[in-house]
Order: sequence, then C-alpha cells, then structure tokens
Amino acid sequence: MVWHIGQAYGQDLRDRVLNAKGSIQEVAARFGVSKSYVARARSRRRRHGEDTPGMQCNHVPLKLSGLEQALANQVAAVNDWTLQQLREWVHAEHGIQVGVSTMWKTLARLGLSLKKSHSMPVSKRART
Repeated sequence: MVWHIGQAYGQDLRDRVLNAKGSIQEVAARFGVSKSYVARARSRRRRHGEDTPGMQCNHVPLKLSGLEQALANQVAAVNDWTLQQLREWVHAEHGIQVGVSTMWKTLARLGLSLKKSHSMPVSKRART
C-alpha cells in the first residue's frame, strides 16, 4: 500500500514509533517520518491513552447545507434550467454565491438531475 497525503500511517509503523526510545528527532530519522508525526503520536498517547490515529474529518460546512429542500423543489418545478441558471437563482433568492461545480456536486449528492430530453428525432444522416 502506498501512503498518500492526508492518510494515516499503518498501525505497525505507529506502534514501532511509539515504542522506540530516544528523542523526537532520533525516532523520526530512524523511521523516516516527520518530527511532528512523532510528537503528535506521543502526545495523543499521553493525553488520551490511545495508540490509534484519530478520526479525520473536515470541519468546513457545505455551502448549500440547509437548502436541500429548496433546491429539490426548484429542480422539480423548473427542470430545464442549466447549472448556471440554478446557481444564479440560489444567489438571487438566498444570497449564496457558489460555482457550477459546487452546484453539480450538491445535486449529485442529493440524487437530483437536470437531464434534458431531446425534443427532435435523431438525424438520419448522423452516425449512430
């Protein structure tokens, strides 16, 4: 398994770092981790008595939280709007400015869709 930024190190490495004797700098150099990782792991063990990493969470609330029902009602009422028109409506009605990608992700999270239906038949000349 490859380690990625924001992902916790494996428990086996954490156990070896916590059980190692020496200063923070020595332990960090020995195991190839940062000094702050060693300090935080030791601090967590000292304060909470836990050797496992804490739960990672994002403390930034969603911009459109609380507007789920209003968005669902608007999409149901006017299903032929584009994402741009929908975000302009949110800005005019609720005073929240969001990007198209935020609007798209919110609709996807809510299971809503702005799919258009084709009103014209498929061209016979076009490749199918």
